[in-house]
Amino acid sequence: MKLETLQAGPDTVVQVSNLSKKYGDTVAVDGISFGLSKGEVFAFLGPNGAGKTTTVEILECLRNPTGGHARVLGFDVSKRSDQAEIRKRIGVLPQDFNAIDRLTVKENIDYFGAMFDHQLDANQLIELVDMKDKTNAQFKTLSGGLKQRVGLAAALVNDPSVVFLDEPTTGLDPRARRDVWSVVQRLKQQGKTVFLTTHYMDEAEFLADTVSIIDHGKIIASGTPNELIDSHGGKKTLVIRDAGENGLKLLPPGIAKAELRNAGDIYVPLNNGADRAKQQRNRSSTTHPRRRFPQPYRTPGL
Repeated sequence: MKLETLQAGPDTVVQVSNLSKKYGDTVAVDGISFGLSKGEVFAFLGPNGAGKTTTVEILECLRNPTGGHARVLGFDVSKRSDQAEIRKRIGVLPQDFNAIDRLTVKENIDYFGAMFDHQLDANQLIELVDMKDKTNAQFKTLSGGLKQRVGLAAALVNDPSVVFLDEPTTGLDPRARRDVWSVVQRLKQQGKTVFLTTHYMDEAEFLADTVSIIDHGKIIASGTPNELIDSHGGKKTLVIRDAGENGLKLLPPGIAKAELRNAGDIYVPLNNGADRAKQQRNRSSTTHPRRRFPQPYRTPGL
């Protein structure tokens, strides 16, 4: 992907061209360009301090850019008249989402919905984030993962065209992360456009159609997860989904580097040619007793 000015297509919902943001002498975003298409899950991947949140806050009309251009749903983020239109049409889950402790899940969603002229039914959103059994639970009683799901419901309350999720699984345990992933997948099935910031590579690979990697304010690579793995990855990894501890125990003893991640997935690094050659040399230098297997039974005379 070229990082110059991008031309918007008919399905482009976010268009960023040579965008920059400076704080004094510090350059937080350094001339980046990218675009999102309707119905796409886009992952903005990078370490802490890379410029992800600053970029998102510009697109959400929370900060003004220093240079370049950005449009969301055809509206210019730098124009005050357009900013109000953008805010009506987007949903936002910030990094530090919080709600009112003594209100129930449903009451909190209704509270956020009252800020918009148009809002979805709270019960519909509670079902979407799989929290029907917590409808009347007070927010303060929820775990971190459940609070994030309330935040997702709140971000969807105005039926937005684009949903911005700023590191939605940071600090969550593996099971809670997978629960949030399931909600994002359901949004994709509904045709929502999702802008996801994350510093988890496995999260970007699992959820995103397109990934842009940002570091020190610059986009250093863009493409589909498979394209980025093929172009920049090293050894390939076999992922066995939802195999759990029992699956790990069933693997052959020679697979020493297999590990359990994401509350149930087994990751197995696959050897490249050099490793295979080294293993072959190791095998040839070690004497192993030959196993004897019983011969198949044959009926006399046949």
